[in-house]
Amino acid sequence: MPDSSYIAKLCYDKGLRLTEQRRVIAKVLADANDHPDVEELHARSAAVDSRISIATVYRTLRLFEELEVVTKHDFGDQRARYELADSEHHDHIIDLKSGKVIEFENEEIERLQEKIVNDLGYELVDHKLELYVLPRKKK
Repeated sequence: MPDSSYIAKLCYDKGLRLTEQRRVIAKVLADANDHPDVEELHARSAAVDSRISIATVYRTLRLFEELEVVTKHDFGDQRARYELADSEHHDHIIDLKSGKVIEFENEEIERLQEKIVNDLGYELVDHKLELYVLPRKKK
């Protein structure tokens, strides 16, 4: 998983100045074990530096998204959620009751997707899989 130094290097390579507030936001993103929305990122960042406004978080996320440093997700709850973009592909399970997002990898699913695309005469260039779930009812 990329860390804040990865973000700093990407920004430097693409000519974006990484201010101290952007560094804090980058570190908060790198340390996140979940898929926080803007309000959560703002709360976590402001806990480190109280001068960080929600507008700064929005602007920084937009810049990071343009640089392909973060991935923006819409898991159907009317909140954009963010995670660091990395080279490791994974899919998501979204618990509609709790809002919890679980990352998973499954080689069998990956092979099946590739087979389907090949059988239809295409080459797979990208994909995402999001499974929306509810807790199983107890018997």
